[in-house]
Amino acid sequence: MHHLSGKRIAVLATHGFEQSELEVPLKKLREAGAGVHVVSPEAGEIRGWDKKDWGDTVTVDKTLEEARPADYDAIVLPGGQINPDLLRVEPKALDFIRSFWTDNKIVGAICHAPWLLVETGIAKGRRLTSYHSVKTDVINAGGRWEDADVVTDEGLVTSRHPGDLDAFCRKLTEEIAEGRHQRGAA
Repeated sequence: MHHLSGKRIAVLATHGFEQSELEVPLKKLREAGAGVHVVSPEAGEIRGWDKKDWGDTVTVDKTLEEARPADYDAIVLPGGQINPDLLRVEPKALDFIRSFWTDNKIVGAICHAPWLLVETGIAKGRRLTSYHSVKTDVINAGGRWEDADVVTDEGLVTSRHPGDLDAFCRKLTEEIAEGRHQRGAA
């Protein structure tokens, strides 16, 4: 297992995040020694979605207003249907995500979160995966969609669903430990 002491990671989410897709990476990244903040447009707590109904709440560490991309080495985008759909209409959230990519930092997205990669333009020209219902959106945005448990392309780490969390967390940890990526033209 890679050690991430000294690394700082933002997990960007809002209400309706898929419970396991936020909690598992949060736990695994912290166990690897990283400082991890849950960042959200709103302060207080956000409620997850646990398979077929509302789940538990998670405390927000920093609002989008307070968080600065320069303070982090990577960003993780949990899925769920509701969470990325709400975030993709938030200009500050999109700017926050885009800045990680522009600064050659690691970006991880699982399940429906690649909607955010589509909206920010990050998907264009990149190999990635997502929940199967997002496949057409990724392809229409110029992404090269693959059906695999985890796909990595120059610091972009994507997975399909909660069943891929072990592979997602393992690859995400490895990429964060390696650090920045120089990205070629899409």
